[in-house]
Amino acid sequence: MIEIKVPSPGESITEVQLASWLVEDGDYVEKDTELAEIDSDKATLSIIAEASGKIQILVEAGETVEVGKVICTIDTEAKGTPQESSKKTEPAAPEPKAADETAKAPAAETSPQPEAKNEPEPTPKKEEQKHAPATDIHVSPLARKLLQANNLSEQEMIDFYKKLRITKDDVAHFIDDKKNIPSQAASTAAAGWGGTRDTERKKMSTLRLKLSERLVSVKNDTAMLTTFNEVNMSAIMDIRNQYKEIFKKQYDISLGFMSFFVKAVTEALQHFPQVNAQLDGNEMIYHNYADIGIAVSAPKGLMVPIIRNAEKLMLHEIETEIKNLAGKARNSRLTIDEMTGGTFTITNGGVFGSMLSTPILNPPQSAILGMHNILERPIAVNGKVEIAPIMYVALSYDHRIIDGRESVSFLVKVKEMLENPARMLFGGSDPVENLLGL
Repeated sequence: MIEIKVPSPGESITEVQLASWLVEDGDYVEKDTELAEIDSDKATLSIIAEASGKIQILVEAGETVEVGKVICTIDTEAKGTPQESSKKTEPAAPEPKAADETAKAPAAETSPQPEAKNEPEPTPKKEEQKHAPATDIHVSPLARKLLQANNLSEQEMIDFYKKLRITKDDVAHFIDDKKNIPSQAASTAAAGWGGTRDTERKKMSTLRLKLSERLVSVKNDTAMLTTFNEVNMSAIMDIRNQYKEIFKKQYDISLGFMSFFVKAVTEALQHFPQVNAQLDGNEMIYHNYADIGIAVSAPKGLMVPIIRNAEKLMLHEIETEIKNLAGKARNSRLTIDEMTGGTFTITNGGVFGSMLSTPILNPPQSAILGMHNILERPIAVNGKVEIAPIMYVALSYDHRIIDGRESVSFLVKVKEMLENPARMLFGGSDPVENLLGL
């Protein structure tokens, strides 16, 4: 019998929330199986089985537990196989596909629509994901990893559940939860909200609680101000239109706007080091490097992974880093190290349609740049009114360490870099192609 304790997610963290169990009480689990997910105030982490055996769960999902507390035990003397006792790996097939084939198979092939036309398809129970239409099944990264580890495909799991018989209990569960099922008809969808006096109470996650504390602390403990400007995006859009295909072919990554902003920021930070500095008591810490945080909207809240030494990276390297970190954030796979130590942050509200906003500081950093959507607006060019793609940008900063002159000048420098990308370079026969690394 071994005890599984809550690991320490990082320095100064004393308690976490047990977000969910990935196995059932009494299941037989193998060594290195992911047992549960825990939410700290910085990231979501997995707890791994240290040995094979039968699991006994001691803490319910949703509870807040201290670091080091025993949350389950594993009886290493118990016999069994995951296929026999664990619902997570039950749908075994006689001739499973190879794991690498499963990983490469497109979703349209691995999750076809079931052909059962005359049979009702009730909402899957919480504990048994039965009867769900194949096209509506959402396979989590952990579940997909478990399937691949056992040489199983999503289609084999779907075929297994299609053979299950719908019982009276399933229908009763469907009737009880029918109001929570999204309907395809507009009238039914409209009827699913309003018209009642019902309320719903949900416990805040540890991540959301900590985020709330940090945001209130920023407002109370810093002298935060915001300065604004506008950027004519014509030059960058022309570069993207001209080089996006060759850029994609050479580096196997799309050329986005964020890499231009990261590059412009790192160049501007060299001229205004206060914007890249931090307060530590009565001292100011200046950084001779730029670790740029990129705000990413993740399922469990806002995450800010860090691009290390961004000042040394080319555009394709920045785009690759952004893609990798954003993917980890959306799959709750960011580590503590990947989210700590940033010196400056960029957030893009434009992807959600924001025209203008005042981004809030990400402590202990002293400044954050907010991007917004690009819209065609009339501007004055050489005494004439022209229509151009314009983005409003906002720089929030801590006035205790950054004066108004530095903040405004920094944002103007970023604007100049973006409106004339060649200024990001110092020399080169073809500045644009040199910037793109082509």
